[in-house]
Amino acid sequence: MSGLLALLDDVAAIAKVAAASVDDVFGQAMKASGKAAGAVIDDAAVTPKYVHGFSADRELPIVWQIAKGSLFNKLVILLPVALLLSAFAPWAIPPLLMLGGAYLCFEGAEKVWHKLNPSDHHSDELVEQKKADATLEKRKVKGAIKTDFILSAEIMTIVLTALPPELGIVQVAGSLAIAGVLITVAVYGAVAIIVKADDAGLAMAAGGRLSATRATGRFIVRAMPTFLKLLVIVGTAAMIWVGGNIIVHGLHELGWHAPYDFIHHQAVAAAETVGRWTGAVEWFVTAALDGVVGLALGLILIPLTKPIVGLFGKTAH
Repeated sequence: MSGLLALLDDVAAIAKVAAASVDDVFGQAMKASGKAAGAVIDDAAVTPKYVHGFSADRELPIVWQIAKGSLFNKLVILLPVALLLSAFAPWAIPPLLMLGGAYLCFEGAEKVWHKLNPSDHHSDELVEQKKADATLEKRKVKGAIKTDFILSAEIMTIVLTALPPELGIVQVAGSLAIAGVLITVAVYGAVAIIVKADDAGLAMAAGGRLSATRATGRFIVRAMPTFLKLLVIVGTAAMIWVGGNIIVHGLHELGWHAPYDFIHHQAVAAAETVGRWTGAVEWFVTAALDGVVGLALGLILIPLTKPIVGLFGKTAH
């Protein structure tokens, strides 16, 4: 009996260690996921455009197809690559992260450029959307998954660099997998809600029993166009800010400290001029200056990068 009790104690101890390990992996995944906020917001802001022009009954199936492709990108392709880099070439991670940051700068700056210099570059796409058939749907989904691959690579790299270096390979793999799944569910769950919000609003406005329900439905219908525009603005700002921040920190790690030191000193100086909210002021100034760096770099990259990005199906943005 004493042997059985000792065995049960050992099993309980192992279970506690395993539970603590799972909690630690989940906690690390949650913390690391927050570092990828800029790319995540961009992903959520971009994806609704891929369902524009299709009938309401095809919106959720299209979002589901893109979500499955995103999970495949993160878990089947990018996670093993991230583990290999972490184990055999950790020196390559900062340059790759900077490459992803440069892409975010490019895409954000391109959106700003097109806003300031409107053209008919979307006219062909609008014609295509009016002919929304099965072939077009497959083409749109394929293009969305290709674009998601770039954003997912950025997300997984950011998550990997945010994990503590002392984690073992199993914990790193678990953290990356959990973060990939959580981010995908969050992004495409939000996208599903966004693309169906106007339909829900119409249903509430037309069939609500209470006047408050009908008024809420009308408000949702009226607010959605403005909300989508705001989402694009937030996503663009996040791309430029996060991209610039990645570049500045990457240069700092590689030995060029001037941009990082300048931004840090300016942020600290601005924070010292206020009597309260110093942390918020320092963060805001840092983000703004990182954004200036990101926008400047992105504008430089537009003529250099556009032909390459076209290979990844970005024309549907």
